[in-house]
Amino acid sequence: MSRSERSPLLLAGLLAAAGVAHFAAPRPFDATIPRGLPGTPRTWTYASGAAELALAAGLALPRTRKAAALATAAFFVGVFPANVKMAADWRHRPAPQKAAAFGRLPLQLPLVLWARGVARNAEGRS
Repeated sequence: MSRSERSPLLLAGLLAAAGVAHFAAPRPFDATIPRGLPGTPRTWTYASGAAELALAAGLALPRTRKAAALATAAFFVGVFPANVKMAADWRHRPAPQKAAAFGRLPLQLPLVLWARGVARNAEGRS
């Protein structure tokens, strides 16, 4: 299997693992939900977990890969405020936790670019 064939499946695996984690251990995700959003943090945690699972499924299937990859890129942009909130909330935690929270911020850009690359490689395929 070539790198371009593995890439969408690896991204799907990452999203699937994150989606399952939102349901298996929702409390840490609840804490990252910006307070200004309507509803409860748990509802947003479950909704984002379900979105990640749906995106993973879409990426895994060649027929839906391009649309799912573009939606994944948008999703990564959309969850950035939660990562900013986490970094702000964790700024006084021990160094390893603070490093993890702040380290997530620059990782969003490569994730967005990865998803866009998957979409670009899926063009013209059905």
